Amino acid sequence: MSLTPELARWRKAERQTLIARRLAAPEAVRAEWGARIEAQVRAAFPVLGGMTVGFYWPFQAEFDPRPLVTALVAAGARAALPVVVAKATPLEFREWYPGVALVPDSFGLSVPEGTAALVPDAVLVPPVGIGAAGDRLGYGGGFFDRTLASLTPKPLSIAVAFELSRIPTTYPQPHDVLMDFVVTEDRIEAAVPGGLEPVDVAECRRRVDALLRTRGLPRGATPG
Repeated sequence: MSLTPELARWRKAERQTLIARRLAAPEAVRAEWGARIEAQVRAAFPVLGGMTVGFYWPFQAEFDPRPLVTALVAAGARAALPVVVAKATPLEFREWYPGVALVPDSFGLSVPEGTAALVPDAVLVPPVGIGAAGDRLGYGGGFFDRTLASLTPKPLSIAVAFELSRIPTTYPQPHDVLMDFVVTEDRIEAAVPGGLEPVDVAECRRRVDALLRTRGLPRGATPG
């Protein structure tokens, strides 16, 4: 997963710029954006209510998925947080539920203590930056790319990000995994050859169902 020195420097600088931009947004504004993202995910991905959903503990003013995931668990989903097992290895997802004991990991993020390892059917993925092809700029460790590439069947990947995270491209490399869908406060997009295509809720549900059938993933809850 090595990058050229030039690309590594560019990604580091772009990452710093994007994180600073996100942190500079007023908290109340980010909360409004987050509510809109949550509403779009609830409407477009009702199947998550019957799946095992990987998510993340929010960091540096990311979209906070915890209220959404709490509601999904109440609806019958199982949820799991990623745990770094070792450098340059896939993440392990450990079951999370409201009230579970949490401990800080090596990055200071909360991870479940002593719960079962789960394999996610779908993953809510946090981009630092999101490119026009559904390519994602992360924090530089390559953990999510490595994990998504290692799982069979490949889970449904949904990037949840603020519009200010958009960049023209991350200059994706062969090891970078494109997202299946991108959800921001303004729109829902599906990855298609050559880029991202805006879709409404009904079309998103249709495409999700087709993708789950193709990959042999559980189709979760019945859309309402």
